Formats: sequence, C-alpha cells, structure tokens
Amino acid sequence: MKIFVSGATGFIGSRLALRLANDGHMVHALYRDERKVSIIHHSNIKLFKGDILNYTSLIPAIEGCIQIYHTAAFAKVWDRDSSTVYRQNIEGTVNVIRAGMLSGVKKIVCTSTAGVLGNSRPGSCVDEFTPRPLKYFNDYESSKAILEEVLKTLAENGAEIVMVNPTRVYGPGVLGDSNGTTRMIKSYIQGKWHVIPGDGNNIGNYAFVEDVVSGHILAMEKGKPGERYVLGGENISYNTLFGELVRLTGKKYFLVHLPLSLLVMVSGIVLFFAKISGLQPFIVPGIVRKLQRNTEVSSAKAEKELGYKPVDFKTGAALTIDWLKNLK
Repeated sequence: MKIFVSGATGFIGSRLALRLANDGHMVHALYRDERKVSIIHHSNIKLFKGDILNYTSLIPAIEGCIQIYHTAAFAKVWDRDSSTVYRQNIEGTVNVIRAGMLSGVKKIVCTSTAGVLGNSRPGSCVDEFTPRPLKYFNDYESSKAILEEVLKTLAENGAEIVMVNPTRVYGPGVLGDSNGTTRMIKSYIQGKWHVIPGDGNNIGNYAFVEDVVSGHILAMEKGKPGERYVLGGENISYNTLFGELVRLTGKKYFLVHLPLSLLVMVSGIVLFFAKISGLQPFIVPGIVRKLQRNTEVSSAKAEKELGYKPVDFKTGAALTIDWLKNLK
C-alpha cells in the first residue's frame, strides 16, 4: 500500500515512516531539508521534496496514496512572526487534506496535541470529553485547537479524518523541538541538567514514541472519522521522573528546585533578547506558566476503542537511556 507521511524527517513522523516501511508499505515521505533525509533511508521510502504551504508540491507526493499521516507542524516555542505557526498548522494541514481528497485518499490521520485539552484539576484527568480551556499558554496549542474545529467540520462533510493527541512524547529519534523530554534525559546523563521546576510535584503525562507511532496506526485502522484519541503514557511528577533517571542510570547529580516565579522572570528576559536578536529562545513565559499546572491525562478512549497499550515511564525511559548510550 502507498502511504503519504508529512513531517517525515521530524520526531514522530520519522519513526512512523520507518515503521510503515518495515511493515512492507511504500511510504511517500515529504521533506524540506535534504540534510535530514538520511534518518529515513529505506528501500520502501520514496522521498518527495516539498512544503505543506506549497500546495502544488504536495500533488506528486500524494498521488497514488491510499492513506495519509499528517504529522508535520510548527512546534517551536516561539517565532518572531506569530502568524507563522497558524499558517503552517492550519493552512498547511488544509492543503494536505485538499490534495489528498482530490487524489482519492481513503483516510487521513492528523496529529494534534494533548495540549488542547488544558490543565487537570487535582485528583482528576483531562480527556477527549473535557471542555476546552478559554485560553492557551502558547500559539502552538491555540493553533491546534483551531485546527481541530476545522477538521471536525471537514469530517462532518464527509472527509475520513481522524485526530490523535499525543502528550509529552519521548524516546529514540530526532532530538529536535518535539523531543524536549529526551533532550532533557540526555543532558541529565551527561551531568548537564540540574534544574527541577518549582517543588517538582506538578504532574505531566509522558508517552513513549513507539507507543505513539502504534497509536497513529491503530487510529488509521480503527479510528472513527471526526473523532480524536489521546495518545498518552504515564502521569508522573518531575520528582518521580528524575527519581527514575537516578535509579536507571545509577547517577545522582545535584538537582535544584527553582521557584517558578524566578523561571518566569528569566524566561521573560530570554524572550526580550530573542525579539531583539531573532534567535530562538530556549524557554518562554507561556511554557513556564504551563509548568505551574498539572496535566494529568487519560488515554482510556484510545485504549478501549483502538487497543492502544502504552508502556509505563520506567520501561520507556530504560529503552531511551539505552539508545542514548549507544548514540554516536
């Protein structure tokens, strides 16, 4: 089967493209930067240079494909032109869907984010049925929330579109903007990470990348058009996360709990200089404010309807650490 994958040189997209290729499918992989294509070298992967904002470049890449996995997105924490994230995440997605429908594609799985679900209250989890928050912490989450409404409308009008909402994804793969947790683990192993946000008790959900890839494929096989499925892992605090890293690595580096108020101030200064220089900031106030909230997430719907079975953080982190130790 011929399958189109956008964002094929990204974190989730590259692992997905390789999984599909290893399963015997012919993958049409869209890429922009030739320097990144080596990570998806495979006899069953055919490369197409293009851009989701360039509609005409999508037509030859999608031609003949039966399915589409749309993983491409603008996932950086900031851009000098705030419209960039909305154009790529909304307009770019619509271009992919339009080209796919005109080419006769049967079904499309679009990658969103669990960030659109908002924060959880103490002792409870957010899921696909949680009312949307009135305000988001960054343009990435806001753009994805708007996109989901567009996708629902398209699905109501007959498009076979399924949405998936990964949480904080980590594991082997591209160490870019979408793989921040793995970059943090790598820094800890190297003795370069010494910070825990706040008191360390805030909870987040961490999903192993190979589980998320499996979730995408399950959504294609069993997902209902117009529905969305949270692809998460285990809900754990920062203190628990770093405790596992100490146990798994046998290395206990000093860790400092930095007050979130201090991190907000520092991130504000970083953002100020980013606006002057145009350089990408490593942190922005919106991200820090998000760290002040719990984001406990439930994947029960995906588990029940798709057969999604995520591993716990201990298992995924062990696999990730083994991969990092062998990384050249």
